[in-house]
Amino acid sequence: MANRFNIRVYGIWLHEGMVLINEEMIRGKKIVKFPGGGLELGEGTIDGLRREWKEELDMDITVKGHFYTTDFFQPSAYDDSQILSIYYWVAGDPDAVLVNKMENERTLWLPHTDLHEDLFTLPIDRKVGAMLAQLLG
Repeated sequence: MANRFNIRVYGIWLHEGMVLINEEMIRGKKIVKFPGGGLELGEGTIDGLRREWKEELDMDITVKGHFYTTDFFQPSAYDDSQILSIYYWVAGDPDAVLVNKMENERTLWLPHTDLHEDLFTLPIDRKVGAMLAQLLG
């Protein structure tokens, strides 16, 4: 059983039929996920999401609303924590040049018609990918 929570915040940005995704190398494995990351102690979820996007993409975002919060038990693959992920609809400057500032990461636009559960690596992202694919048809 998990001894602590690991709270993650992610942004879903849809623009002109495209969705923004991240590819990262974690422990030698390619992970496909939504942009975002870990919440820091003393930080609200929206502030944490804005910080993550600024750190990773040097981009200011507008948070439009809540999409999904993990509703099942998900242990971390990396430690003894329980993962709780919160996904928000976001928007940014559509003319911004996407440059991922983090080493071993890239951010890209994907046609929403290519969204499916199997695109994503981690269990919660897989559920959100399936939910989005169904929503966007």
